[in-house]
Amino acid sequence: MTEAPARPTQRLDKWLWQARFFKTRGLAAKQVSAGQCRVNGTRVTKPATAVGAGDVLTFAQGRRVRVVRVTGLPERRGPAPEAQGHYEDLAPPEPAPAPSPAPDPAPGGRPTKRDRRVLDAARRRALE
Repeated sequence: MTEAPARPTQRLDKWLWQARFFKTRGLAAKQVSAGQCRVNGTRVTKPATAVGAGDVLTFAQGRRVRVVRVTGLPERRGPAPEAQGHYEDLAPPEPAPAPSPAPDPAPGGRPTKRDRRVLDAARRRALE
């Protein structure tokens, strides 16, 4: 009986680094070790977990949760357009940022002290 050929795989931390989701491979490994990554819906904690074409990865990147399907295994950490060819982004697009509630400064020059106080108060409210 002949077995089907094994599909090519790659370490999860290496794939995340080569696909340019993380700046260093160490950061990718730390994210996986912390349990912040899922492969096909299963939480993984080992950076050496094998991933291949067709696997769906879910992980936090900054303040976003990324959901991507692996479409290929990169041979090197190349430029961003090359890296984007190795995955399909499944996450819904981010909503557009809300317009700033801060009033526009008065036209014609520097804001007055009162204008700066109003702008600073609006910025503080926006950050809360």
